[in-house]
Amino acid sequence: MESISLETVAPLAPKIPQIAISEPTVVPTSTPSPAVLKKNAIRISLRGSTVDGVFAAMFSMTTTGILLSNFLVELNASPVTVGMLSSIPMLVNLLQPLGAYLSECATSRFRYSLFTNATARLLWLFLAIGIAALSFGYINSQQLIVLTLVIVLLSHMLAGLGNASWLSWMAVLVPRQLRGRYFGLRNSAASLTNLIYVPLVGMAVSKWPGGTLQGYGVLVLFGILSGLMSIGCQYFMVDVNPKTQHTSVLGSFVKNSISGDTQNSRHTIDTQLETTEKNTQSTPDLSAIKGILNNSNFLMFLFYFSFRMLACNLSTPYFNFYMLDTMHLDVSLVTVYGSLQAGANLLMLIVWGKLSDKIGNHPILILTGILLIVIPLFWLGIDVSFCSIWLWLPFLHMLAGGTWAGVDLCSNNMQLGIAPVKQQSIYFAMTAAVGGASGALGTTMGGLIAQNPSLGGLQGLFAISFVFRLAALIPLFFVQEPRRNSFTQMIQTLWRFRKRIVQN
Repeated sequence: MESISLETVAPLAPKIPQIAISEPTVVPTSTPSPAVLKKNAIRISLRGSTVDGVFAAMFSMTTTGILLSNFLVELNASPVTVGMLSSIPMLVNLLQPLGAYLSECATSRFRYSLFTNATARLLWLFLAIGIAALSFGYINSQQLIVLTLVIVLLSHMLAGLGNASWLSWMAVLVPRQLRGRYFGLRNSAASLTNLIYVPLVGMAVSKWPGGTLQGYGVLVLFGILSGLMSIGCQYFMVDVNPKTQHTSVLGSFVKNSISGDTQNSRHTIDTQLETTEKNTQSTPDLSAIKGILNNSNFLMFLFYFSFRMLACNLSTPYFNFYMLDTMHLDVSLVTVYGSLQAGANLLMLIVWGKLSDKIGNHPILILTGILLIVIPLFWLGIDVSFCSIWLWLPFLHMLAGGTWAGVDLCSNNMQLGIAPVKQQSIYFAMTAAVGGASGALGTTMGGLIAQNPSLGGLQGLFAISFVFRLAALIPLFFVQEPRRNSFTQMIQTLWRFRKRIVQN
């Protein structure tokens, strides 16, 4: 029986002495080398994760964003209700520390994801039933609004329990030097899906013979199916045992086995802990909390991230509401704007991903942060004129798509770099929890401001958001990125990058 080292497969993983490769039941004519076997395992995992992202994007775009906002507008929901809808996914991030702790008690990242995410997506069946009940007159629109909010709350609570575990899972599978490139590719695949999916289903909902509400009910069923297919793709990813991941960092020597399933191409990293190691293992969350409090750089990043979430969510959830409710634009046209935003996101993810690998994430976050500041100002001049509908709105959505591509990608990469490998999921969960609470506070404040005529309504909200976004950029200058290039190195890299683009 041959043995290989996990360190060369996933540099982000804790150092584990050896992984044994169990012999397959059917002996092939030519046995692949351990290096080929481990590379194939990671390659299959990353491909599975990419396809997972595509189907997950289809589910997410069905149950959030423009389509769900239009559904609530059709039910005559108020701006406060729309604010609650946007704040729930962020507020339930407070559960992520609990989810991180529960995931560390599990023995399989895949099975934990199956329990949390599959259950969360199946809950949306009740919304399809509710829409059918509304059509037959068993419930009214207000009751359906309440049902929608309850489903959003419960499904995002379950998903929130699994987010930190998934991010920690990916931190093991994706090598550090390929993070920007791989996540750029994965997010690009999701953006391409958005580019194609949202306009098509938006048109289908708008033209559905039974009305937009009934059309959305059928779309929800399709979204649930896509969400379950997303979970199925994770079956082909290398399954990590959280106990292995953390006890190895503490210096424990563990016996590991990676079993190959020739029929399913599934590879599982499993751990057999010694009895004495089980008895002496400490609770991971307590030491992580002490580490967070002593990590000034992570605390500064946490302050920046949470402040940015509050500032951006003051206005971002209400851009679609402004177009659908105030400007009375058709949902099919709004989804076209969304596809333009996804297209810009798709193109810029590739650029930001390669650039972040060369110059780091910090400079890109500063640049995109400046662009985020000016976006609400552009919305102040939007009306129902021809110029606004066919020039300004497409431009704003493309600007937002390209900007958020850099913000999301580089924020995740910087978080992966700042958070120590030991008990990494606790750090991720803390960021999501604090940022989610701040974002929820922002959407709630935004809904109250938008509904208050004395503060200027939605136009006043956009102006206030500009001020908050400007202030939110300041803490970023005090965040130190690990292995950050000097200013001279950054300029030289940018110059070479520019020459390469011009030559191509």
